[in-house]
Amino acid sequence: MKLYFSCKWIVAGFFLIILLMGLVAFASFNNTSEIKGNANKVHDNYQTLNILTDFYAKMTVAESARRGYIFLGSRQDLYRYQAAINNMKNNIILLDIHVHNSVKQKQRLAILKSLVHQRVELLEESIKLYQQDKSALLRQNQITEHSVNIREQIIPIIAEIQAEEKSYLISSLELSEQSIHLRLIIEILATMLSMVVICSLYFIIDRQWVKHEHIKSLEASLVQEKKIGELKVQLFSMISHEFRTPLSVILLSCQLLREILIELVDEKELKNLYRIQSSAKLMNHLLTDILTLTRAEAGELDYKPQLINVENFCLNLLEDVQMFSRTTHIIKFIKHGQSFRANLDEKLLYSILTNLLLNAIKYSSPGGKIYLVLNAQPEATIFQVIDEGIGISPAEQQRLYEPYYRSENVEGIVGTGLGLPIVKKCVDRHQGEISVDSKVGVGTTFTVKIPT
Repeated sequence: MKLYFSCKWIVAGFFLIILLMGLVAFASFNNTSEIKGNANKVHDNYQTLNILTDFYAKMTVAESARRGYIFLGSRQDLYRYQAAINNMKNNIILLDIHVHNSVKQKQRLAILKSLVHQRVELLEESIKLYQQDKSALLRQNQITEHSVNIREQIIPIIAEIQAEEKSYLISSLELSEQSIHLRLIIEILATMLSMVVICSLYFIIDRQWVKHEHIKSLEASLVQEKKIGELKVQLFSMISHEFRTPLSVILLSCQLLREILIELVDEKELKNLYRIQSSAKLMNHLLTDILTLTRAEAGELDYKPQLINVENFCLNLLEDVQMFSRTTHIIKFIKHGQSFRANLDEKLLYSILTNLLLNAIKYSSPGGKIYLVLNAQPEATIFQVIDEGIGISPAEQQRLYEPYYRSENVEGIVGTGLGLPIVKKCVDRHQGEISVDSKVGVGTTFTVKIPT
């Protein structure tokens, strides 16, 4: 019964929302039409003001060109005069189209037309008089004086038309602004009302039904998350495999080129070849880190312990790290204890120590000292990586093992934030412990304790 009433209210709310949307659409359409009409009026006002400005300029040019032609006899001034007169006539036609359709404006425009017509006739008379009798200076002066008088009558008419058009322009802009604000208010109110209706419908739904759906959603999410985890492992495994094949070719080719060129060219000229090798090794290391972290998060990180000589393992690892990073740092190996054989997963141990050493190199000054300490005890094997680098603040030490997190003082040092999370996952897989002792500007010591 509850579900029936819930559905009934949902349908009613749905129709209410449609009604609100229809009202908003109707109001918006009317409002848009008003804005469009005001925009057209604004356009006409601007056009009228521009035409009047251009008209006055052409009227001045016509008078100037007429005088130039009469006093100097320049054909070029005559052409300028004719072009200005034509432009004035065109402007009058445009004013008829764009001027505001009010009685006063139409009356002013009619007066302006009459005055312009009189002045143009005077100017034409002056030109013809000059062409017939160049010595009729007295009549020319009379025409000029009459033309100036008409111009003085035209100027206030133009000013009045401009003032009226500016007034209409301001009024149209204010109306447009009001229309836009009104539309905004309508849309906000309609949106708020729609949200109120939607929220009300949400709370009408039966709580037990919501809980049931929530539980089903959680179950589906867990299944989906497990599938995604498996797909991520498969994807990164495939990517790692596909990338490692060309990377191996690159590394092998670089090695062959180095062996061929080392006796033919100077050692300094091989630096780009070394860069290629280092970049390929770095990419290979990054792929290994990503795959390790993905498998660990999916609970599929392999753990295959076997009895190994830890001392020999550390010496070989140090050689790999120095070749891989081509570092100028001094890395010292220190050992304590008697028996250096322990039951450990070689691949996971390699990830642990490699990432710690590469971090020590990365965050230490060039030429700085780094120590790898091996302490073999009956109940555990302890590894320590000690550097004299930038250090880590106490506040940030709690977040070191979060993926992609990096300390604030790393500045421009390149890194991914994956190294320490991978170390933590590998140590946890050994059921071991990891701790850090660090001071900013002094150095950092990472201690890994793995039970034997």
